[in-house]
Amino acid sequence: METGLTENALLGGRLRLLQRRRGYRVAVDAVLLAAAVNSAAGERVLDLGAGIGSVGLCLATRLPDCTIVGIELQPALAHLAELNAARNGLADRVCTIVHDIANPLPPACSLFDQVVTNPPYLAAAVADPSPDRSKALATVESSADLARWLEVATAALKRGGILTMIHRSDRLEEIVAHLVRLGFGHLIVKRLPPASRVLVRARRAEARSVIESLPLVLHKPEGGYTEAAEAILRHAAPLDF
Repeated sequence: METGLTENALLGGRLRLLQRRRGYRVAVDAVLLAAAVNSAAGERVLDLGAGIGSVGLCLATRLPDCTIVGIELQPALAHLAELNAARNGLADRVCTIVHDIANPLPPACSLFDQVVTNPPYLAAAVADPSPDRSKALATVESSADLARWLEVATAALKRGGILTMIHRSDRLEEIVAHLVRLGFGHLIVKRLPPASRVLVRARRAEARSVIESLPLVLHKPEGGYTEAAEAILRHAAPLDF
């Protein structure tokens, strides 16, 4: 193992990931986002902001018949994503491309059946970035703000494709406004209390509807994960939207 890295398990040990010992590290958000995706056999999924590959690899572990292309700004994280795909026997279905989404996606990306994304949560104007540059890039909008992030996701989708994202719940109104502007009429929102996070699934539609599904409660009052959360985080269960 390279110096400065740790190996950590997700999905009850089904997936083992190398990540930096310091700086940005994988959180449960990645597992929850991957669990929220239902992919049919043969579908292609784009993971915008792939990091070390956690979302795509969780998805590929649960759904054996899809392929995932990750887009990642930071070469060091993309390198880890490629290593993680190989170490978990998923390199034939999961790959990562180094690219700044401030620019159009490479033509080789083509169009996707689904897009998943876990964008930086903090707007640059209000953030206090980490002194660790890699962590700051992962958590604070830089060359691409939220509007641009969603524009790229939209352009990458086939007609009738689905966008699924996780973000801060206090930016939900902003997210909905961007998605409606981009032609996503059918939106389903799932809150994740007590975490200040929200999952959003969006599909283009002429008639606008924003539906709040039942929340997924992550923690029990006395501490620890709820049974529903444990099923997703430890046992690779799908997340019911």
